[in-house]
Amino acid sequence: MIRVSVVIPTYRRPDLLLKCIGALCEQTLPKDQFEVIVVSDGPDSVTEHALENRPDTSLNLHYLPMPKKGGPAAARNFGWQHAQGKLIAFTDDDTLPDSNWLTAYLQAWQGQTLAAFTGKVIVPLPPHPTDFALNTAGLEKADFVTANCACTQASLKLIDGFDERFAMAWREDSDLHFKIMQAGISLSKVEEAVIVHPVRQAAWGVSIREQKKTLFNALLFKKFPELYQQQIQAKPPVTYYVMVIALLLAVVALVLQHSIIALMAFAVWLLFTLQFTLKRLAHTSHAFSHVSEMLYTSAVIPFASVYWHFYGCYKYGVWFG
Repeated sequence: MIRVSVVIPTYRRPDLLLKCIGALCEQTLPKDQFEVIVVSDGPDSVTEHALENRPDTSLNLHYLPMPKKGGPAAARNFGWQHAQGKLIAFTDDDTLPDSNWLTAYLQAWQGQTLAAFTGKVIVPLPPHPTDFALNTAGLEKADFVTANCACTQASLKLIDGFDERFAMAWREDSDLHFKIMQAGISLSKVEEAVIVHPVRQAAWGVSIREQKKTLFNALLFKKFPELYQQQIQAKPPVTYYVMVIALLLAVVALVLQHSIIALMAFAVWLLFTLQFTLKRLAHTSHAFSHVSEMLYTSAVIPFASVYWHFYGCYKYGVWFG
């Protein structure tokens, strides 16, 4: 009898996925008591081929490709809606679940129809991590992340699962968390349910592309304004606005030949940009490549973040700082 179903969204990352599946093969829970549902976020022949040729075929594993890309929220919905277990455990394709992961969740669950759980995330870091790695380590302090959580199938049905409007891996976990809270579903922390989340390789300047996710803050705020301010952000990022306005003012003043105003505004922008850069470098690598990346991205991030913030406000018809 399937007691728990593991849902893993993925897309063209077979090497990471196979390591995750390898960890699931080492679960202390007997293999006939759980199933693994891998959902590809769109047609993915690379992942399908990798799963067909995986070395260990002892798992009860199902591969479900979605007809088109919809994001991790849609992939998770597709997975749990095809699950047999009354308890659904979620993780990501770049994690390594501890061997006692599923057993810990089942021991914490007392058979309640409505229940949700969150586990412990460990992000191994080198002595001098990159800024991207340090941001990833923030998962260790998060209250609820879909890289390591479990919900009864009845709970997911009650709250209508994940909101598929969150089309990127951002805020869809907070949205589920807030829906669980509003529905009055019991949410428990299970420290023994551990997953390790290694930091994957990231391209130079990745933090600029990551700013696009900011647009989904507006959707989350629109749905849960009070919880957003309590749990996510109480005040707007004033520093970003100062940096953007200062540089724009400097350019306008220069065009209008107000050189002193232009110089003062540029000095303000430069000061805030250097402070932002130094803050990001304080506990990260000082390798030349990383320092140059921090200098460049610290100048661009405020503009990208503010742009995507306003775009999100426009897209979802809501305004907040």
